[in-house]
Amino acid sequence: MVNEPERLTAADFQRIVGVSRETQDKFDRYAAMLTKWTAAINLISPRSLPDLWRRHFLDAAQLRQYLPDPKETAERTILDLGSGGGFPGLVLSILGCGHVHLVESDQRKAVFLREVARETGARATVHAVRVEALDLFPVDAVTCRAFAPLPKILDLSERFLRADCGKDRPIGLFLKGRNVDQELTEAGKTWRLQTERFESITDPEGSILRLKLLPVEDSAS
Repeated sequence: MVNEPERLTAADFQRIVGVSRETQDKFDRYAAMLTKWTAAINLISPRSLPDLWRRHFLDAAQLRQYLPDPKETAERTILDLGSGGGFPGLVLSILGCGHVHLVESDQRKAVFLREVARETGARATVHAVRVEALDLFPVDAVTCRAFAPLPKILDLSERFLRADCGKDRPIGLFLKGRNVDQELTEAGKTWRLQTERFESITDPEGSILRLKLLPVEDSAS
């Protein structure tokens, strides 16, 4: 049995992530709203609330170091699929990682995301539609957590990951659980991928996948 990591406090989160007092105040407001709204619309599992700083906020914040590095952070555009309670996309936005587009088809959850973005001043746009209905635009990264198995994620995001935006090829940055090996095997049957895998700092069984879709001419290399 895997031992459960120790619960984190807001102060622990601020120290580990290295954010200013002003930014931490934004996360404190976010956490208060998340706790209040979860009782009504099930944004996260109620059982995870006592450890929300590790299981949700730090879990999302750890993706920051794996994002592509444009010349100016403000130029970075991130597409976050199935945002739900805002993880990881809204966290990355509050951390100043760029302009984040949050895709959440549940109208009530979309309202929550807009309210948090307004309260915190996050540079985020909420799209209350299904991913399939979203207009194509250039992105630097596609992110998601607990959204779908990898083959489904790639099916939904392929057009963004292949889009020619005049920059380096966009990356996928996905938080995955214990079934990551099986999901990679299944995805490899359809797509040619350049994949990196990193250990999660919040989940002993979790992984972070950073990948690119390879063009056909590169698939044999």
